[in-house]
Amino acid sequence: MVPLALLIWLSVELIGYATLAHHFLDTSWSNSAIAAIGTVLVVRAGISAVTWAYARAYPSPARKLSIGEKLRMVVGEYLAFLLAFVVIQPFERLWMGRDRLPRCPRPLILVHGYGCSRGVWWYLRRQFEAAGHVVATVSLVPPYASIGKLVPQLARKIEEVCATTGADQVVLVAHSMGGLVCRSYLASHGNGRVERLVTIASPHSGSEIARIGIGQNAREMEPGSRWLKDLASSDIPIRAISIRTPHDNYVMPQHNQRLPGALDIELDGIGHLAALFSRRTATKVLEACR
Repeated sequence: MVPLALLIWLSVELIGYATLAHHFLDTSWSNSAIAAIGTVLVVRAGISAVTWAYARAYPSPARKLSIGEKLRMVVGEYLAFLLAFVVIQPFERLWMGRDRLPRCPRPLILVHGYGCSRGVWWYLRRQFEAAGHVVATVSLVPPYASIGKLVPQLARKIEEVCATTGADQVVLVAHSMGGLVCRSYLASHGNGRVERLVTIASPHSGSEIARIGIGQNAREMEPGSRWLKDLASSDIPIRAISIRTPHDNYVMPQHNQRLPGALDIELDGIGHLAALFSRRTATKVLEACR
């Protein structure tokens, strides 16, 4: 659903921008196409800039970065945004084959975040498989539904993976909102099927940027929401590891990624989406899974 929606939206954008350039700037169709691509890149840069503007309003107590480090972080996040929402997810079938699930004792299940699909795991899935793990992915739909309504889909995926691999338990690795989906699953289904939880840049106490998001799940991720308070009342019955990005540009205040009772791992100098395409992230997750 998400890949198709992104592909349709990207196509409409490109056709629309090219048509406007052709008619109002009197350019050839080839030049109009180039202008359309450039406009898409500029628009995505603007969206990324909005997230960093929000982040500046909530200064992080983390290590101060040099100008060079800040520039690399901002550019890296922009490129990750393009890779996730322009290159990979709209064309997910070209990038993501079916999960390879031979029999194993402890498979990983990767759970994506807000407005995404399994395609965002393209890079990390390759890293985890190269390290010898059996990896499953899931796409939760509809993308803007209540987080609680996504939990049954995760529950079915866990049972399917256990049946296919012969495992009695799985390890959940979640990015962003996916961490909340996993915690909600544990609160309602217990820890019988889950050995441990690893979250990456998850807004465990919500994020201020959720206030401008769309969908019921965005309302639930607003700091202080009733949904988050109810979730916080449930203890996590398994070993949990929270990998957080103290310079995050989507979860703010950034310390809202902290999860009480979980092992806290800091991954500084990297953006929210860029963490999905980072070897450093892969290393931290693999260490957490050992």
